[in-house]
Amino acid sequence: MSEPVIRLLVVDDHQLFRRGLMALLAQEPGFSVVGEAGDATAAMGLAARLRPDLVLLDNHMPGVTGVDAIAALKTAAPEARVLMLTVSENESDLARGLRAGADGYLLKTIDTADLAASIRRVFEGDSVISPEMMGKLVGLLRRGPAQHEAGAPAPAPLEPPPSDPIHSLSPREREILRLIARGDSNKHIARALDIAETTVKIHVQHILRKLELSNRVHAAVYATERGLLA
Repeated sequence: MSEPVIRLLVVDDHQLFRRGLMALLAQEPGFSVVGEAGDATAAMGLAARLRPDLVLLDNHMPGVTGVDAIAALKTAAPEARVLMLTVSENESDLARGLRAGADGYLLKTIDTADLAASIRRVFEGDSVISPEMMGKLVGLLRRGPAQHEAGAPAPAPLEPPPSDPIHSLSPREREILRLIARGDSNKHIARALDIAETTVKIHVQHILRKLELSNRVHAAVYATERGLLA
């Protein structure tokens, strides 16, 4: 059975980038670019009419920003996933995007193969964050809303109870989980531990399976809540 075709709506105000991105995506098997828009308002109308599977959304556009358009896009096309693709490395943009319902946050420096893989993961229900932004996400989680807004110290993490599945991890897996929570990519983890990147990928798969988590973002949140970065 052939894999389903993922129908994409590309939203970016820079026409040259948008058209180049569309051309690259058109070469990927299983992708169909069904529409394009240069601003969020036009994107909302297209989303309602075309009902794409996934919207690739820039943030800083004239008029309504991408972050502010997420809720309306999901109302217009309830089944659509929204994947932000932006130049912004601002942690506030990251936080607002995720709170607004974005299913992923990627930087435009990503290469084509990784972008294609990320689109497929998001389409399948996963969430993706650029490795460069993972550290900032973890920072936001560690501070928590109260400290982020009022400068209050974060509460000390509690020791996980004996029943917590974190105790099923091997020492190596706990070490890798800590590095994931710190925001390190597989490549950086492999270098830090002097092991092959493929070995890191296998460890990450085992970690996610043991902890019953679906992706690295959830793993980072899980580890941070349990004080692995303390």
